[in-house]
Order: sequence, then structure tokens, then C-alpha cells
Amino acid sequence: MFAITVSEFHKGIGLRLLAAFLMTVMSAAVHGAAQHAPVGQIIFWRSALALVPIVVYMAWLGDFPQGLRSKRPGLHITRSLLGAFSMAMSFLSLAYLPVANAQALAYLAPVLSLPLAALMLGEKLTRAIVLAVGLGFAGVIALLWDALGLAGDGTLIGIGAGLAYALTMGFVRVHTKRMTVTESSTTIAFYFAVVSAAVGAASLPFGWAPLSGGTMGWLILAGLAGGIGHIAANEATARAPVSALAPFDFTGLVWALGFDVVIFAAVPGPLGLLGALAITCAAVLVSFRPARP
Repeated sequence: MFAITVSEFHKGIGLRLLAAFLMTVMSAAVHGAAQHAPVGQIIFWRSALALVPIVVYMAWLGDFPQGLRSKRPGLHITRSLLGAFSMAMSFLSLAYLPVANAQALAYLAPVLSLPLAALMLGEKLTRAIVLAVGLGFAGVIALLWDALGLAGDGTLIGIGAGLAYALTMGFVRVHTKRMTVTESSTTIAFYFAVVSAAVGAASLPFGWAPLSGGTMGWLILAGLAGGIGHIAANEATARAPVSALAPFDFTGLVWALGFDVVIFAAVPGPLGLLGALAITCAAVLVSFRPARP
């Protein structure tokens, strides 16, 4: 029998793949809930319910409640507020666009995080990473072209919100990477959920919608998937460079295409399928890259 050892680098890749799937599940649930509830209400329920898996995970690690103590509380506030704004832009995009098209815009964030990681964290960009991200970016453009072909009421709002999300999320990821030096991923996830829930609750005076059983089901799914996915994403960031993980985020688009077809009966065009293929190839290309120390 041969013992199989998994490096921290490859654990990071596995966690990022899991996070990409769970975040796409969350996006599909948000898209379903957004047909009947405003964005602020969705943010509150997604964030409040995400605290359940986060606290359970902290307790399982034996890190609750002592894990709530932070050495850098100011960084949690700035990261959480910026993350809450990113979440609002993402949910607004999902309210007006199909899941795959909204995800296409969201996954511009890994592309934007690469130069930020090089400038702020000193990470080196290998040729394999640059090629893989370029291939993934081409796939994103193909899917975005489909979104423009579906132009209708609110489509431009969805596209603008998606671009705003991608820009701010690039900064959030680099910010999170710097925080993992002194802060645990669960602590980061906990305070982000608390601040985001407070931001969502602040929208109550502007009107919340009565929730049916179906809409509440979407919100519960969004909260649980988002909470677990956030933990997985932060754990991945703590184990591998931001630049190496970036191409694997693109695999979420493949799941998004499937959800659009199976759940929302939105059939992708040839460009959408070509984009999904390019994104998958980008992830495979980097998966065979030897880990850098």
C-alpha cells in the first residue's frame, strides 16, 4: 500500500473547487429568491443564516468563543464593509441576469486579483498562471456576449452591478490574504456575516417582502451554502497563493450553466458552451503545475 500525501497547496485547490461549487449554489438560490424579495432582505437572511455553519465549524475546531478575539479588529471592519458592498452588487446582478451570465461577470474578480496580488503581496505570476487566466478570461467574455444578446429590462443594471462586484471583490481577496497571517478563516467569516447581516437589516425601513415557503427555502439554501462556501474559500486562501487559486474559481461557471438549464430552463447558446469549455481547460492547465514553495 502506498501512502498518499496531500500538500497544503493541493488542499487549497480542493477547497477552492468546493467553494466555487457552493458559491454557485448560493448564486442560484439568490437568483430564485430575487424574483420575490429585495436585495437588502436577501443579504440579511443570507448572512444571518450563514452564521450557523460558521459557529458550528468554530465549535468543531474547539475555537468558539475564544476564536472571536481578534488582534486586528479594524481590518475586520473594513474587509466586512467592503465585502458587504460586493455582496450587494453580486445579488443585484443575479436579480437581473441569468445565473451563468451573472457568474461570468463575477469571475472577472480572479483576473483583477492577479495584478493586485503581485503588487500588494509580492506573488509571482508564472507563465502557466497567466496563460490559464487568459484562457479563463476568454471564456468569461464568451458568456458575457450571451448576456448582451439577452438585453432587456434591467440587463444593463445587472451588467453594471456585476462589474462593480468584480472590481471590489479583487480588493477583498487580497485584503483577506493579508489578514490570514494573523486571523483565522473562521474569525474572518464570522465577522463578515455579522456586519453583512447588519447592513441587510438596515434596509428594513425601505420595505421587505412577505416570504412564501418557496422563497424562504431559497434564502435558507443561500445562507447555508454561502456560509460553508465562505469558510472553504478562506481556508483555501490561507493554504495557497491567490494567483494559483484564481483559475479554479472559473469552474463555478460550469455549475452555473447546469443550474440555468435544470432549474431555470435557460438554455445556453454555443458561445456559452464554448466559454465553459475554455474555463474548464484553464483550471486543468493550472492543476498540473508543480507547486511553488
